[in-house]
Amino acid sequence: MSAPSPPVLPISNNPPTTGTTTVPVAAVTTTTSTQSQPPIQTPAFRAYISKLYESIRSGFSQRRPWSELLDRSAFSKPESVGDASLRIRKNYSYFRVNYLAVVTVILAFSLLSHPFSLLLLLGLLSSWVFLYLLRPSDQPLNLLGRTFSNRETLGILILLSVFVIFLTSVGSVLISAFMVGVALVCAHGSFRVPEDMFLDEQEPAATGFLSFLGGAASNAVTAAAPAVAAARV
Repeated sequence: MSAPSPPVLPISNNPPTTGTTTVPVAAVTTTTSTQSQPPIQTPAFRAYISKLYESIRSGFSQRRPWSELLDRSAFSKPESVGDASLRIRKNYSYFRVNYLAVVTVILAFSLLSHPFSLLLLLGLLSSWVFLYLLRPSDQPLNLLGRTFSNRETLGILILLSVFVIFLTSVGSVLISAFMVGVALVCAHGSFRVPEDMFLDEQEPAATGFLSFLGGAASNAVTAAAPAVAAARV
């Protein structure tokens, strides 16, 4: 007769709990969410840059063909000062976007050749954008342990702009480059015969150099306002 089989002992798959530390699920969830949280975004700044870029791109799309601007067969010496002035006004009304591009390129090359002035100008523009344009008007500026109102912030930025432009090399660089660009535009406008140009009747002849850029900036600020409100919520 065979011997009886030994009894079967129950086996548990649970690991021993002696000497272990239980981590709360909430703590693990909080740590994971903190580590996977994306960096703080700036929707207002992105909306401002995007709208400004679209507006400037739309404005420069209205430029005339460069081959028409540089057509050598259309150049001749003006008969008098009055004739040169009339040519400049007509050419300015027709080639104003091209002239703006030429002046912008001259300013860019001048600033690139003076890195210190370029850094000062970029710092000034950044101060205006982040401390005034994109900052909600109902939130005072806290700087160095002191609170500044919206009017005080504007006054500080104006004084800073006067200091940077007129008391540093930025002003001389900008003025010199701008005068060179204006002289080049006037020289081209006085020697370019405007007889073959047909200005659209719907376009205002007295549109300023920076007209569409001013509209672009205002539109960009308007577009960035909802993004500022959303960021605050």
